[in-house]
Amino acid sequence: MWIPVCRRVRARGRGRAASRHATLAAVSPPTARAVRLLAGTAALLLLTGAAANPEAFVLDYTLKRIDGSAQDLGDYRGQVLLLVNVASKCGLTPQYEGLEALYEKYRDQGFAVLGFPSNDFAGQEPGSEAQIADFCRSTYGVKFPMFSKITVKGDSKHPLYEKLSGLPAPLGGEVQWNFQKYLVDRRGEVVAKFDPRTTPDDPALVEKLEALLGQGE
Repeated sequence: MWIPVCRRVRARGRGRAASRHATLAAVSPPTARAVRLLAGTAALLLLTGAAANPEAFVLDYTLKRIDGSAQDLGDYRGQVLLLVNVASKCGLTPQYEGLEALYEKYRDQGFAVLGFPSNDFAGQEPGSEAQIADFCRSTYGVKFPMFSKITVKGDSKHPLYEKLSGLPAPLGGEVQWNFQKYLVDRRGEVVAKFDPRTTPDDPALVEKLEALLGQGE
């Protein structure tokens, strides 16, 4: 049967359109499911912190508290931290008082000092965990979290301090002495290092701490 050319073109057009609709109908549902899956995965990564900055490693470690209990540093997520390697028989030991004062002043804003006793410098932390805890409590009224003794320099340093030492300058490098300080933001990323003689009430340290606290979570 003869069909006018214009009707044949329209018929072919309708056929191609129907074919496209059929193809889209077949492809669209799994594509939509894939998009929803990807969106859900991204949300889960953000919630769990799995998509965090790889430099935010501080919260990845579990260490022993000075009473022997395990402490997951991930529990401090959302807080600003000051990591300090401490010693009881050092000329800088009186900094304990300033560290405790700093902790008491800012703890309600989401701040914690974490003390890591170390006997790496001139044998100035020779005592047991119980002796260290008693000294800190009775002499300086220390209430901030204290941990068991670790090594912070040399080939046998704790993995946390291995990572800290391996950071690029000016944050990295071997720990110089007792009471070196690392300031860590709420995500677990080291943002500043202060040398051992920098006191806890140093204006530069306090200014940086307050800036981090002001950023919120």
